[in-house]
Amino acid sequence: MKNRITQTFLLLFLLSSLAAQKQTEAQLQKIADEYAHLSLKNFQDLLSIPNDAHFPKDLERNIQWCEKQFGDRGFSTERLATPTVPLLLAERKVKGAKKTVLIYLQIDGQPVDPTKWFQESPWTPTLKAKNEKGEWTALPWSKLDGKVDPDWRIFARSASDAKGPVAMFLAALDGAKANKIAPNYNIKLIMDFEEELGSPQLPPAVEKYREKLAADMLIIYDGPRHISNEPTLTFGARGIATITLTVHGPRVAQHSGHYGNYAPNPAVRLAQIIASMKDENGRVTIPGFYDGIEIDAKTRAILAQVPDDEAEIMAAIGIAETDKVGANYQEAIQYPSLNVRGMSSAWIGAKVRTIVPPTATAEIDIRLVPEVDAARLIGLVKKHIIAKGYLLLDREPTEEERLTYPRLAFFRSKISYQAFRTPFDSEVGLWLDRALVSAFGKTPIKIRNSGGSIPIAPFVTTLGIPAVTVPTVNRDNNQHSPNENIRLGNYFEGVRTFLAILSESL
Repeated sequence: MKNRITQTFLLLFLLSSLAAQKQTEAQLQKIADEYAHLSLKNFQDLLSIPNDAHFPKDLERNIQWCEKQFGDRGFSTERLATPTVPLLLAERKVKGAKKTVLIYLQIDGQPVDPTKWFQESPWTPTLKAKNEKGEWTALPWSKLDGKVDPDWRIFARSASDAKGPVAMFLAALDGAKANKIAPNYNIKLIMDFEEELGSPQLPPAVEKYREKLAADMLIIYDGPRHISNEPTLTFGARGIATITLTVHGPRVAQHSGHYGNYAPNPAVRLAQIIASMKDENGRVTIPGFYDGIEIDAKTRAILAQVPDDEAEIMAAIGIAETDKVGANYQEAIQYPSLNVRGMSSAWIGAKVRTIVPPTATAEIDIRLVPEVDAARLIGLVKKHIIAKGYLLLDREPTEEERLTYPRLAFFRSKISYQAFRTPFDSEVGLWLDRALVSAFGKTPIKIRNSGGSIPIAPFVTTLGIPAVTVPTVNRDNNQHSPNENIRLGNYFEGVRTFLAILSESL
């Protein structure tokens, strides 16, 4: 009898706990939806400010906007000077807090070609819905005064990458304050205005301002969710290094009738170099490029828990076959990659002419993983090109060099930032997992590392803190491309995500 009473008591306790959890989830959603709705005008204002990092005057307007927004919400702000554009540090302390969380926000965006956008301007945020033909058509902003369709989208540069998360976080702060939700940890925000330039000033700035940036953990509000659009946590990112390779031919463009078959064509030679770096399955052929990478049984099990549908991924990007680096998508991004991101030689289209071009250039990026050394990989690529008979220069060739060496090329490399990876069972990982479960009632998808790169390694290595990315935006957002957008359902759920993190105790 006593055991039965005990069991009944435990059952009632569990049921009441579940009811309390459901109420918490419902309350978080209600608050988030309200304040996400209220924040859309603020979001519109932010998106209206051009933010191409090539134009510092525009960035200054973004800095001032952020200073006011976070200042109005009780944060102290400080510009951290760099040789170019400052970083912005915002801080809010909590009495008796034992932990400090550093949050990374990106404010700048990629350059734009306005002629490729299907609206007045990339800086004029435009609300759109799909019509019966599946085409995106503009809606008046007044539509947002009523019920919001989660599949509506806002089109503007940086809507997803990454002003969307900034506006979401501000809305979450407003919702938390209005409902007396107070985090039990100190918050520091570091805002980067040159991320799309590779954050060239970030590594030295983190070293210089390490005391101001000191924290127990770092969370990054950036990036798209898993392709399923389910709540996601990403525990690492690949780093990035870049190479510019220019093959030289004749001093100036030559008539292809007079000098074809005589003057070596640099475009052909460049194509030969690039083709020699990979096999027909897309694997890098340079010896040692993949050294140090091992997908063991434990790692394979971690990767397998990500619910990828390979056919869906291929259909989404429009390919019938994948490269054979790894057995699937998750395995593929555990390896360093060698990618041609752009090529140029002579003229095409309406400007085409019958010439042997003087130069041909390839822009190459190498995505890095924690197991590899960026300088070593760049050295392997350089060695490979030299083995093809090229003299590599870091400048234009002299006249003497042109007449002495049959194969000349310009080679320049840069290491933007390294890769990082954080264990799933780290304190920050377990904390964020609890927060997302409280927000959505289910365990988030956990990704070992993303394929993309974010400039977080300087924080991890210099400050000695773990880092996790909390992605929120829709994956089909056209980031870096014309017609970038954010799905309103993701915006609202992003506010809920950040609100749950503010309310989750550390």
